[in-house]
Amino acid sequence: METRFGGKARLEYIKITMLVKYWRDHPTRALSRFVLFVAAATLASCAAGKAGERVAEAKPIQATELYAPGQSAGASAGGNLVIYSKEQAATVCYIQPTEELKNKLSPEEYAVLVQAATEPPFANAYWDNHRAGIYVDKIDGTPLFASSTKFESGTGWPSFWNPIDASALVLVDDHSFGMNRIEVRAKKSGGHLGHLFDDGPKPSGLRYCINSASLDFIPAEEMAARGYGEYLGLLAK
Repeated sequence: METRFGGKARLEYIKITMLVKYWRDHPTRALSRFVLFVAAATLASCAAGKAGERVAEAKPIQATELYAPGQSAGASAGGNLVIYSKEQAATVCYIQPTEELKNKLSPEEYAVLVQAATEPPFANAYWDNHRAGIYVDKIDGTPLFASSTKFESGTGWPSFWNPIDASALVLVDDHSFGMNRIEVRAKKSGGHLGHLFDDGPKPSGLRYCINSASLDFIPAEEMAARGYGEYLGLLAK
């Protein structure tokens, strides 16, 4: 399960956890290891005094209603979320780790999309992006999230309370690293996007925590020219 703390301590704990994971995922980067060690030690000292401020752990999402961007909580646009086991998910979506794909992506993008790595928080392209537009799959350009559902989660990654089309995503039960989480994959490309939690804002109450490395951002002023004009209506908050 994702362990969380209240207030400032929660944010510091998340930073420490992801910095350590990034260190582990990039063992050959000696300088990065040193910098991350110093940063993690500093953050740990800040969070230590708040360690007793535990709040309820996030629970796996069994079922919830989905809403289209701009809809109220009373206007259901989806249905129940379906969470697959890893074995079941392999029959729904799969990503082929080809040399062609490896050449198309940067090393970090390949690590995230193909190897399910996690990029560092607060040091990625879109965590603090406030422009209007849509976020699409880095591999094949499938529209995934609209800026109208992006919100400030304080985690250091792009966070959305709902996707453009839930059927474009596959949710997978994930027990890696001793945690109980829900992985989010792109159904068409099979790429790893991030994870889903149930501590988001209304109306959905969901938080799609997504790696910037798995996304391309199409600003509103370029959407029509790049073939995404039909999604402009989703940008109004």
